[in-house]
Amino acid sequence: MEALKKNPAWKGRKGPLVLVIMDGVGYGKYPEGDAVADSKMYCLDAIKAVSPHGTLKAHGKAVGLPSDDDMGNSEVGHNAMGCGRVFNQGAALVSQSIASGALWQGTAWKEVAATKGTLHFIGLFSDGNVHSHLDHLKAMIVQAKKDGVKAVRVHTLFDGRDVGETSALEYIDPFEAFLKEVSGNGFDVRIASGGGRMWITMDRYGADWEMVRRGWDVHVHGKGRPFASAREAVETYRKEIPGIIDQDLKEFVITENGKPDGKPIGAIKDGDAVVYFNFRGDRALEITAAFESGDAFDKEKFDRGARPAVTYAGMMEYDGDLHVPARYLVSPPSIDRTLGEYLAASGIRTLAISETQKYGHVTYFFNGNRSGKFDDTLETYTEIKSDVLPFEQRPWMKCAEIADAVLKAIPSGKYDYIRLNFPNGDMVGHTGVYEAVVCSMEAMDLQIGRIAQAVKAAGGILLITADHGNSDDMFEHDKKTGAVSRKADGSPKAKTSHSLNPVPVIVYDPDYRGEYDNKHLNEGLGISSIAATCIDLLGLVPPTDYDRSVLKR
Repeated sequence: MEALKKNPAWKGRKGPLVLVIMDGVGYGKYPEGDAVADSKMYCLDAIKAVSPHGTLKAHGKAVGLPSDDDMGNSEVGHNAMGCGRVFNQGAALVSQSIASGALWQGTAWKEVAATKGTLHFIGLFSDGNVHSHLDHLKAMIVQAKKDGVKAVRVHTLFDGRDVGETSALEYIDPFEAFLKEVSGNGFDVRIASGGGRMWITMDRYGADWEMVRRGWDVHVHGKGRPFASAREAVETYRKEIPGIIDQDLKEFVITENGKPDGKPIGAIKDGDAVVYFNFRGDRALEITAAFESGDAFDKEKFDRGARPAVTYAGMMEYDGDLHVPARYLVSPPSIDRTLGEYLAASGIRTLAISETQKYGHVTYFFNGNRSGKFDDTLETYTEIKSDVLPFEQRPWMKCAEIADAVLKAIPSGKYDYIRLNFPNGDMVGHTGVYEAVVCSMEAMDLQIGRIAQAVKAAGGILLITADHGNSDDMFEHDKKTGAVSRKADGSPKAKTSHSLNPVPVIVYDPDYRGEYDNKHLNEGLGISSIAATCIDLLGLVPPTDYDRSVLKR
């Protein structure tokens, strides 16, 4: 990797460039339900008042997703910001592979379809297109039948984040009809187990391995509360736990008679095959490790009990450096020449920091799905451990601790470039608790104010943006009229998924020296322009094929 050329017109700054990523913070379309606009963000408003600012696209084709109806997410968002260009992402790659038939011709699919036992599918049960899509699952079930598989079991992880918070039955009923249609002629396919994505299986970054243990016991050993059907499980939990949303639904196991003494219909046994059909990597790595790791895993994470010998495959390669999983159905995008790699080659000293929930985003995803550093001598990665409790109970999360560390780093002289992620807008936004989201925004705002003061004192530059929207769209709205959807009691129906809204970009440069237009920014760009903007503000020349900087000259 060659170093970037210096920009001879750049007059330099004494302090570092600080990139603040406000995860899940956009500019809302609807006044009602926009928790960002409803928050008293005095610090951010004051910064905008003296800085050039604008908006960036953070969803759909602007981040490599199939269409502009697709919500952005933190993974593709950090990929785009960190690599400076738009690459086709997971959903699009999987859809293309299925449409072309390439997936069925791959070695991985042939190996799982060759099982003489049961073929199991585990994954997020929705069409949110952020972690998975039910169309992919249906296509694999149909192909499995064509390929001679005799028994298929589906282990459902209910969503409620990337789709409606209580929409599980809207997916269960048509899926059961689909299963009935494809069953028969010696082909047996049924839902076997499940639970909410934030209760079982889909932990990330090692934040709560107990979630994975619960999922393992349910999917693999068939240990869980018995029911006759997935519908019965959902309806029962909703009656027993008023207000529970899909992502928090408790675990369940389908038994032959739906009773405690019934035999689980989908426990995983020696000789079976398992496909984890999520295409996104962050919430796939831990369950993958449970299937693929050696005996040391039991002592470090949880006791897996008798681990069945299975043929395991992920939908995609979830970690390209560690080559996890060993077997995968679709290759991920090959992302090269990232911002981090260029800066390391150019001698730029970097600090990347967030709390556990988004630590992997400012490191692994920002670096193009690459684990580790480009240069150990130039890069420092800092993880602040996240709280392990519902985020609505502590909506400020670790934003103060992140800011504390950044406030030490700014004047230290150790770093030319600092990037950080405040997870509040995304993680608290997903809870659907409006008051908690407002609290999270105002807590984050205070920390941005502290950082801005430190940047000014050090003679640095503060670049503020976001990876996608979320907290800006907290209520369900009618797509045609824009009216708020309401529950039976008249209260707004909470929206827990990401939005399609644009995100902010703000350039706060207190020691501005005239190198660019400090009143206006380039318009119509996506968040992939953040990479070239960072390079510009570091006094270097961006690669010619990077999406252009927001700076106007």
